[in-house]
Amino acid sequence: MSGLRAQKKADKNRRILEAATTLFRKVGYDSARIEDIAEMAGVSVGTFYNYFKNKGDMLMATVSMEVEEVLAAGDAIIAREHEDVASALFELIGKYYDHSLTYLSKEMWRTAMSLSIAQPETPFSQRYTALDHRLSKQVCDLFEALQSRGVVRKDIDCTATGELVFNNVNMMFIEFVKDEDMDVDGLKQEVERQSQPLVWMMSAG
Repeated sequence: MSGLRAQKKADKNRRILEAATTLFRKVGYDSARIEDIAEMAGVSVGTFYNYFKNKGDMLMATVSMEVEEVLAAGDAIIAREHEDVASALFELIGKYYDHSLTYLSKEMWRTAMSLSIAQPETPFSQRYTALDHRLSKQVCDLFEALQSRGVVRKDIDCTATGELVFNNVNMMFIEFVKDEDMDVDGLKQEVERQSQPLVWMMSAG
């Protein structure tokens, strides 16, 4: 019975998040009302507050859902055998970018970034930063896995290099969400171009 209750709770949580992201895309984050989100999700306003403190809390939950799915997909990429650094790295980066607009629009990403920067001591900002660190570590993990298989040179510092690559991946994503005209394919092509010299230097043989 407890398992069924947990499943119902998870389903309701998901319904609220899906309703929120739909409304955010339709009217914008600032204009979306909690009452309308609750109605769209088929729950009461009181039930909404049982799950989320406010819109910011819900936005962070959506960012977390996005990143958790990307991390799971990234782990699967790392676990596979890769013959070269470029194909492995660009598949991982491509997964990050391809999934980035699944739940959040560019406007929603800008709001999340603004909240994390403007209020660095808040739980929202700390959770956002923690998710970034996990993504950065995943890039480092990819390089370490490739190094263990002889694909990356043994003298490469995988942690420093992974952090360097992720910092650029993150910076270019910020540029992407600032520019409504830039598409995901253009973003991936630009980051691949920027990363290629480093990939050549890292590659064994």
